[in-house]
Amino acid sequence: MKQKSIISRREFLKNASKTAMGSALFLTPFAKKGMTHEHVRQKTTVVLVRNKAVLNASVKPDYRVVLDMLDKGITTLIGEKNPVQCWKKLLKKDDIVGIKSNVWKYIPTTSQVENAIKKRVLDAGIPENRIGVGDRGILRNTIFKNATALINARPMRSHHWSGVGSLIKNYIMFVPRPWDYHDDSCADLATIWKLPIVKDKTRLNVLVMFTPQFHGKGPHSFNPKYVWKYYGMIMGFDPVAVDSIGVRILQAKRKDFFGEERPLNPPPKHVFLADTRHNLGTADPDKIKLIKLGYQEDILI
Repeated sequence: MKQKSIISRREFLKNASKTAMGSALFLTPFAKKGMTHEHVRQKTTVVLVRNKAVLNASVKPDYRVVLDMLDKGITTLIGEKNPVQCWKKLLKKDDIVGIKSNVWKYIPTTSQVENAIKKRVLDAGIPENRIGVGDRGILRNTIFKNATALINARPMRSHHWSGVGSLIKNYIMFVPRPWDYHDDSCADLATIWKLPIVKDKTRLNVLVMFTPQFHGKGPHSFNPKYVWKYYGMIMGFDPVAVDSIGVRILQAKRKDFFGEERPLNPPPKHVFLADTRHNLGTADPDKIKLIKLGYQEDILI
């Protein structure tokens, strides 16, 4: 049986340096303005939760397992045993909460993830009429237009314009002309996060890695050949750090599948430039504390 590859920090930095067009990478640690919770440390904490039971025989997520994974992630991030208490630390009772999802038909965020997040937001004391779940059309959605708190949740996959469909990229629907951000492999997607409609509002980022796609060709490309069961969910307060972990996993899977180094094309430079150019977060593995929970086989990182 073929040995499963684990991408090294050296390989990751080498590939990342190519994507940054010679820029000095990974210089700015994450320090979100206004964040006062105890989880802010010198290192950014990211939690990878995996559970093989999350997918049923039809490769559909099991809601109860998804909720359990979400709970394990948030309690680990915040250091509080009760998941509801964790959500109460993230949200205020007068918040208006937008859950930014992703509806791409082949690999969506999934209703199970959306509903698990919504349940915990409700449990935190936010009434249902102040909670919205959406993707396309959110600029016409009253909840999202007036949101005081956002939860960002989407799947990881290869992407024709940006290298990967990332948490950073998930906010592209908050601008009226998303195609304006396609230049240079979507290098400056992080600027969207500085717009008033989203700035400093994101309380949690959830990167869904149940069945990620590691390779594609052309716009909106999907091929089951390049999708695998990873059974994972990556969570954190820094979208750049979470995305960079997701990128490393995809790169490791590509190396294993193709039997050679084959960087994502186009390169996911927007993830690394979100750190070095836009100071949104950190992509440096040495500045990320990765906590791995649950199923460890073929973890690739």
